[in-house]
Amino acid sequence: MKKAKQIKQNRRFCQTMVGLAEQQFPSQLSKVLAYHQRSKHSVHHYAPGPASIDWEAQPSPYRNYPGCKLMALPFQQPSIPYSRLFDNSLPTTVVTLTAIAQLLEYGLSLSAKKVFGKDSWTVRCNPSSGNLHPTEAYLICGELDQLSPGVYHYQSQHHQLAQRATFSTTPLSPGECYIALSSVHWREAWKYGERAYRYCQLDVGHAIAALRYSAALLGWQLTIEEQLSDQQIAALCGIDRLDEYHGVEAESPDLLLRIGHSPLLTKQVISEIKKSAQWFGMPSLLDAHPFYEWQIIDQLTTACKKPETAPPRPAQARTTRHTITEKDAAILIKQRRSALAFQPDKTMSKGALLGILKALLPELRHLPFDLLTENPRLHPVLFIHRVDDLEPGLYTLPRNESAKQAMQSTMDKRFVWQQIDDQLPLYLLERGDAQSIAKRISCHQAIAAESAFSLGMLAEFGATLQHDGDAWRYRQLYWEAGIIGQTLYLEAEAHGYRGTGIGCFLDDLFHQLLGLQGQQFQSLYHFTVGTPVVDERISTLSPY
Repeated sequence: MKKAKQIKQNRRFCQTMVGLAEQQFPSQLSKVLAYHQRSKHSVHHYAPGPASIDWEAQPSPYRNYPGCKLMALPFQQPSIPYSRLFDNSLPTTVVTLTAIAQLLEYGLSLSAKKVFGKDSWTVRCNPSSGNLHPTEAYLICGELDQLSPGVYHYQSQHHQLAQRATFSTTPLSPGECYIALSSVHWREAWKYGERAYRYCQLDVGHAIAALRYSAALLGWQLTIEEQLSDQQIAALCGIDRLDEYHGVEAESPDLLLRIGHSPLLTKQVISEIKKSAQWFGMPSLLDAHPFYEWQIIDQLTTACKKPETAPPRPAQARTTRHTITEKDAAILIKQRRSALAFQPDKTMSKGALLGILKALLPELRHLPFDLLTENPRLHPVLFIHRVDDLEPGLYTLPRNESAKQAMQSTMDKRFVWQQIDDQLPLYLLERGDAQSIAKRISCHQAIAAESAFSLGMLAEFGATLQHDGDAWRYRQLYWEAGIIGQTLYLEAEAHGYRGTGIGCFLDDLFHQLLGLQGQQFQSLYHFTVGTPVVDERISTLSPY
């Protein structure tokens, strides 16, 4: 009875806060801006979240669809140097079920099982804050080997497909394939409360990039179907079937990825798919006893719904990016981990730092940034601690010239803006030991100070979110941040280091350090890279 009373009190509190926010901020964009402000951590308090966490009651990280036909997928071991993913020399693999299985394996599957004493947990190719994994994936395809045309849910726990729907007619041609991503926001909200919506969008960005690297192993291009509305995507993967999701955690549509030379999806084709689909199975319940209700996340999900928009611009041709490592790409993808601690006595070579940062320059349109049609809107600000032949201090990497000019005009006027390398727009802002402030900004986490460098990603916030119709672009900013994060993960591994995403940081303290006021620039994601501390007590096993 006591627990039931507490649940009611928690829900009343959440409903009251949402109601006040709606009264004060009636427009969709105003709701987004208000959410962003109230979900910030600060020196005086953290964003609203659960007062306590019952780890024994953690939501399941795996959604299943009992009643669906299951198909086990084969495992692959491609042997391709990491550098070849970027030089446009790989042949295009024919789209088969085996190839799709490889795309899913190196994009979204379990990559390892960790064991410490009696405890064990799995990690995946696509990272997630807190290893909570809110991102779900669906394959929508025409006839594909022994796979009937239809909709399939990817179940990473067993590397298998669950047949959610078959098509009575064939609106898609043989070999035509698309991947839809959706988010179960409750998986993150269970632990992080209101800030969870941010983390779910970051995870989508990581998943996009993970799939792009995996597609490169097959010589495939991936394209975001930017013209589609959330409603259309939900219809394609069946998560709009509210009667089936009654009483279980909802899924919110994120985006659709077009594989290879599959054609642009039209409204007519989507309508035919919806009419011809016969659905199977029911979604599983992930959390039988939710202790809180963060209704503001539901309100924000509504505010950020994407409408149907004009078709995207034609994709630019990929360019070659030279990378120094010949390490096996598949091995690097599977060994990606988040470092739990760094060795503070280890330094990074200047060449390694510059190589990692060069991978973040999207004007070259190399992968994974060839997925994006917008100009870069996020720009790293770095705390450099231990890099050979480079002074410790505060640096920045504007990812285009206009951003550099805007940052110079708005940041603290004492910054020197000294360019470090002729081939890279890396600028020293201020010399000095930045370990203490980096740690403080990152919620006092030592990983931000004991690494070789850490960084925060500044988004062009004000310029992106100008009008009420721009509210859905809030999600896109986080996707770009997640794509940058996934790039940093793999580049760190390729250069012999390790990275860790940092979602807990004091937003406005970081802005104050840079002399930023207002919402022209906002920090969305932090990251750190260095030489990891290897805990020999933790064993690594095959996940399957």
